[in-house]
Amino acid sequence: MTSKITYKGNLRTECMHLQSKSLITTDAPTDNSGKGEFFSPTDLVATALGACIITTLGIFGKKENRKWDFTGTEIQCAKVMYNNPRRIGEIHLTIQFPKNDWTEKDQVIIERVARTCPVRVSLHPDVKIVENFRY
Repeated sequence: MTSKITYKGNLRTECMHLQSKSLITTDAPTDNSGKGEFFSPTDLVATALGACIITTLGIFGKKENRKWDFTGTEIQCAKVMYNNPRRIGEIHLTIQFPKNDWTEKDQVIIERVARTCPVRVSLHPDVKIVENFRY
């Protein structure tokens, strides 16, 4: 098992990662009867996509003596909810890399690798993903 989720009442959960015992609390968003005091489950999906992209790039950057360092890269995520049924319709990502000397060819490779992260390829193809890579 990966995690254990406990419903705490009032549209809030506590999620425990079983290996590390770290905790994440979720709350329903304010536009869906919640208090919005913590990440919502759909916030976590969008955030997981951003975290997966940079983790995948970090792994790739260490391979084949490439030594591309992505330390300091920041990703801003925004999700857009659709209705009927209520679902994540779009995820917008702005990926800001620190100062670097990557060529245009390097940038094409980086963007291709970013689009292969496991979370992205696990999302339904109807979810529109909009990326803005800033070098």
